[in-house]
Amino acid sequence: MTIQLPPTAAAYVRSINSQDAGGFLALFADDATVDDVGREFQGRAAIKAWSDREIFAPLVTLDVMGVAERAGEIVLTSKVDGNFDKTGLPDPVIIDHFLTTDGGRIVRLTCRLAGAR
Repeated sequence: MTIQLPPTAAAYVRSINSQDAGGFLALFADDATVDDVGREFQGRAAIKAWSDREIFAPLVTLDVMGVAERAGEIVLTSKVDGNFDKTGLPDPVIIDHFLTTDGGRIVRLTCRLAGAR
């Protein structure tokens, strides 16, 4: 079964899986916010530093398991893998990515372990 993703969500997954840090950053609005398990990063410079360290350096990959649209958000559920410290994390690591977009750009990204909010 192929999961159809909205264009911005598809670009988000593709940029991570292809290690395209520039393409990833280009998806975000200038004043976007990332909330990664309670740690907030505001603006493209902070998002670039976070994604370089937390996504691209450890070669993170996403295996999409499902997608839904709720209250103006795209909720992308994926199995996450890569060379990061998995101590204390469930196996497999399943993350919900909540994307709020405006005009095809991500204005807010919230990442949580699946089922948490």
